[in-house]
Amino acid sequence: MQSDGLTFFPERLWLTALVGLFAVLALSAAERTEPAVFYVDSAGGSDMADGKSPAAAWQTLNRVNREPLLPGDAVLFRRGGLWRGQLSPRSGEKRKCVTYGAYGEGDKPIIQQSVEKNAPEDWEEVKPGVWATRSLPIRVAEQLYDLEDSQWRVWCEGGAETEVKRRCEDDFWFNRATCVNSGTSPNHVQFWGPAIANMHPYMLMRIKIRSSRPFSIPGFNISRSSSPWTTAADAVAMGGDITIGSEWKTLEFLVIESRQLDQPPNIHISLGGRIPAGAVLDFSPLGLWRVDHREMERSGPLGCDIGIFICDHGKNWGVKKWKPEDLKSPLDYWYDPAKKRVLVVAAANPATLYKSIELAQTRHVVNQGGAHDVVYDGLAVRYGGAHGFGGGGTRNITIRNCDVYWIGGGLQYWREEGKPVRYGNGIEFWNAASDHLVENNRIWEIYDAALTNQGKGDDSVQRNIVWRNNTIWNAEYSYEFWNRPQDGGAVTENILFEHNTCVNAGGGWAHNQRPDPNGAHLMFYANSAPTTNVVVRNNVFAGCSEYVTRMMTDWRSGLDMHHNLYFTDRPIMWWLGKTKYGPDEFAKYREELGMDRDSVFAKPEFVDAAKHDYRLKPGTAGAGLATDGGPVGVLVPEGK
Repeated sequence: MQSDGLTFFPERLWLTALVGLFAVLALSAAERTEPAVFYVDSAGGSDMADGKSPAAAWQTLNRVNREPLLPGDAVLFRRGGLWRGQLSPRSGEKRKCVTYGAYGEGDKPIIQQSVEKNAPEDWEEVKPGVWATRSLPIRVAEQLYDLEDSQWRVWCEGGAETEVKRRCEDDFWFNRATCVNSGTSPNHVQFWGPAIANMHPYMLMRIKIRSSRPFSIPGFNISRSSSPWTTAADAVAMGGDITIGSEWKTLEFLVIESRQLDQPPNIHISLGGRIPAGAVLDFSPLGLWRVDHREMERSGPLGCDIGIFICDHGKNWGVKKWKPEDLKSPLDYWYDPAKKRVLVVAAANPATLYKSIELAQTRHVVNQGGAHDVVYDGLAVRYGGAHGFGGGGTRNITIRNCDVYWIGGGLQYWREEGKPVRYGNGIEFWNAASDHLVENNRIWEIYDAALTNQGKGDDSVQRNIVWRNNTIWNAEYSYEFWNRPQDGGAVTENILFEHNTCVNAGGGWAHNQRPDPNGAHLMFYANSAPTTNVVVRNNVFAGCSEYVTRMMTDWRSGLDMHHNLYFTDRPIMWWLGKTKYGPDEFAKYREELGMDRDSVFAKPEFVDAAKHDYRLKPGTAGAGLATDGGPVGVLVPEGK
């Protein structure tokens, strides 16, 4: 039958398989008491297998994310494999970490957050020289949840004032929100609805809605309703920002799961700064339906902003624009939020000009918010428009022997003056973060920082974090740090950045299209939290577009920098946004600021910079700086 132009159809075979899958999950969780090893093969696996041997490997990230892993479990991805989507790690416990690693022979297993658009049928010419991605119609299957009688509550902050009550007209019950003041930020008015016990990768939500004063709603999310308020799914309005008026209308939202949580998440709509003061908003969610689209990953609408337009795996890339009239030069591209598509300038069908086109979606590749006691070893994480590894409130995370590349560039938010803010770090620990080790990784082509621990909340306690033996090139910043509490309570202590080789800061794909190009190896933004024992030693900092170090506030009492090797034709230091110490003023910089004792300024001699082998040749400048007598740089084996 037909409903609202969308096709419904039975899926008995799919339901039978789903019942079987849940039975496997229930048995695996109920029967196991000892740690196990699970295998994942993107080419030869099956989600109906038990995953306990290479011959019975799972296939998809969704299957991995749904498994209720026990402390001490390991999930191994087959080398040479490729998975699209988001890895949502399970937590372990002290001395019994959950491990995500690799098995077999070949290149590191790849996890990426991009959609490929390599086929000519993926594109259509919308006007001469401008091509748009196609999307197939969304088809929905059975209804999963009836939400007509769902209860809602409102949370206000930042001076906002709104209340919600149940109302009935003509035997139709709905929720009425009366807004006195909506504040200025989305989080100032938050509506919290029912919990969704069983998430599905794609769902459609319908909501009946009207407002006495018009405004638009772009979407919402399904999130954990307590700290750390982790997002489980994002919902985008079909048709873009739809204006709500005084007459009832039914809106549709595509709900895309981003990660599995340890508790059922709740529907969450933030309308602060959007709903007008004095508005009376009436709404009644109707339900959630499962979206059945076997090619949704490739041919569905692009449900979020696209951070990078990657051609032939980095040989060419697009330049992001913010309105269609700015599409002028080849590979200028624009994400159309209304029609959920990308427009790009090309002389012919883009799929005929490039062998590979990947559109990096603005989601973390590994979303580890709230996770603890996790090890990642030997993975390749790439093609994400947000962070490679991202999330706040983490503890005891180890990331080693991984490749992280082509990350960031997605839209984070719009400033009040109408300017966009893009973001995306290779490995980020946000706000509360403790007892982390990041070592022996290669990180390159990053929009913002290759490595960073940062935060601005009063709970931002950053403690015992080690960054060592990593090789970084073509990131806007090699390492970024700041910690800014609002009312006190945040603290930073025992951060070690050592034996890292950092090359060509600000030299990557993003630099020339950033609204704020400022490539620096050490980006120390304003830091007001009490800070002790931050140590930067035995590193190589070679080549940068603006500065080696940018330090915006004076927290030298908590910072120890020594035995580093510097080489650049740009300033060594931009001190407090006022004083620049040029490359010929290294001695003056050290004397006046009292920093970098026993550090040197000299040209490094790498083994083979053209192949990104940034080990220092024995006997050359800096090779003897390391306190252990070894080279400062370290080579991680070549990956795909």
